[in-house]
Amino acid sequence: MAANPLDNIRVVLVGTLYTGNVGSSCRAMANMGIRHLRLAAPNLQNSWEEGERLAVHATDILAAREEFPSLEAAVADCVAVVGTTAREGLYRQHVKAPRDCASDLLSVAATGPVALVFGREDKGLLNEEIAQCTHLVRIPVDEGYTSLNLSQAVLLTCYELFAASGRYVPPREKAPPAPQAQKAQLNKNWAAMLREIGFMKEEQSDHFMQGFQRVFSRGVVTKDDAALMLGVARQAVWAAKNHA
Repeated sequence: MAANPLDNIRVVLVGTLYTGNVGSSCRAMANMGIRHLRLAAPNLQNSWEEGERLAVHATDILAAREEFPSLEAAVADCVAVVGTTAREGLYRQHVKAPRDCASDLLSVAATGPVALVFGREDKGLLNEEIAQCTHLVRIPVDEGYTSLNLSQAVLLTCYELFAASGRYVPPREKAPPAPQAQKAQLNKNWAAMLREIGFMKEEQSDHFMQGFQRVFSRGVVTKDDAALMLGVARQAVWAAKNHA
């Protein structure tokens, strides 16, 4: 079993027309920790110069690509073949969104290679190629314009697998949460400062400090919160100029 299921993902581009789309797809793959590219029956119309330029720092993926004469040959060793399709039809009705099947696909990828298959820029996957797929996915888009650039489709599909893999660890706040005693001292010192600069009088403290406690506990969220903090800033500037 693969320690990292993403290592068993194979991006398979079928009948690709433009090297720029291949290079951009390599960059998308690298962003998402997927590094194995296969080209099935490529029909490239331009030189690799554009592909290498658009791959940016993923030229190693581009250089290591494998080429096959057909989709059948490209997926022969795969335990699952996931076709991507934007079109509808009798044999394309059992599609899922990439997010809805990402975890299941990673479970399969833990046991062997899984192919993510993307069709031609102009007409996608043919029916006979769809017939070779064990799964079908469709990226949710606005119905007003359903066509995606090839590398965009690669990026979105690979992103869902990467997100489901749990490999991304978001940064954590370095400092621990403030204890209640420190928060109480903050309120007391803040109130003293506000009185000192003339923002509020003693008899107004309870009213104003409730507003500041709200800001301290949740941040500046509403227009009232922002107005309160702006008022302090203006008064502090005024006090500094007039007491210099």
